[in-house]
Amino acid sequence: MNKKNVLLLCGGGGPEHEISLRSVKFYEDCLNEIPDIKTLWIEIDKSGQWKDKTGKKYLLDGQRFLRAFEQDGDPGVKIDVAIPCVHGYPGETGDLQSYFEMIGLSYFGCNSETSKLCFNKISTKLWATALGVENTPYVFISENNEENLKKVLDFQKLHGDLVIKASSQGSSVGCYMVPLKDSPIEAIRNAFSLSPFVLIEKRMRPRELEVSVYEYDGKLQVSYPGEIVTPTSTFYTYDEKYSQQSQSKTFVRAENVTNDEVKKITEYATKLYYGLKIRHLSRIDFFLDGGVIYLNEINTFPGSTSISMFPKMLEANGHSFTSFLKQHIHIPHI
Repeated sequence: MNKKNVLLLCGGGGPEHEISLRSVKFYEDCLNEIPDIKTLWIEIDKSGQWKDKTGKKYLLDGQRFLRAFEQDGDPGVKIDVAIPCVHGYPGETGDLQSYFEMIGLSYFGCNSETSKLCFNKISTKLWATALGVENTPYVFISENNEENLKKVLDFQKLHGDLVIKASSQGSSVGCYMVPLKDSPIEAIRNAFSLSPFVLIEKRMRPRELEVSVYEYDGKLQVSYPGEIVTPTSTFYTYDEKYSQQSQSKTFVRAENVTNDEVKKITEYATKLYYGLKIRHLSRIDFFLDGGVIYLNEINTFPGSTSISMFPKMLEANGHSFTSFLKQHIHIPHI
């Protein structure tokens, strides 16, 4: 029996590059348990070059062949399915998926349009509102000028402490806490250096709950909520997520959550999954504040490191991650 060639793409060169390298190892280990799968591991480095584990350069051509970049006459390997295990740009932004769609290559995960919509924190909020999903209070700006600064200051007077976010970054990159007593000018400037749009939210001090939302045996699955508990004085920063010195705690099954709260989270997650045409997998994060559930963010290719919640909640939901992958890499995207 011919093995199916699965391209495992990782890296990407962005702020989450190193996390992607840790996630892809989990995917590689799971796929290596499937007898009719051959994995081809390629890292997109910080200069955009595609390299294997020896540093040899490759390209994926329009006929879906992975070929050695500097080797004339290389017949290459025909790729059957791609897994863009890249957090942030160019994976969760939809760029890789656009290329896969153009050359007719089947791939795992969300399509290009959904990836782009969900990676942008502002478009996610606009869609959530349209779908009837509760949002934290927010405004957004597209230029750093006096008119928009006044808009932010008026919002700050009304809502108090702020969270200022670059619209299109992952893992809390480009997120800044601004207390009511402080000026938001520097945070706005920093956020604009990372993104063309900036989101300003009322700072919440809620419980942080999240669910794995995925397709298994042809049915949509929403796991029981897990919980992130961060130190009182912080929020869930990049370092808190991935540092060995992190003081945050994760609970695969959150405690003291009411049936009504679980029902509302499941309802919202289902609306978002179908409404935004999410495919295969996502981790959707919520806030619980004063008994009210608010959307925090949608992750269209969540991390799968040793401490990541998506695979843990999937498995706590009674499903095998290897079986989950096997189901989807045998299904074409068209």
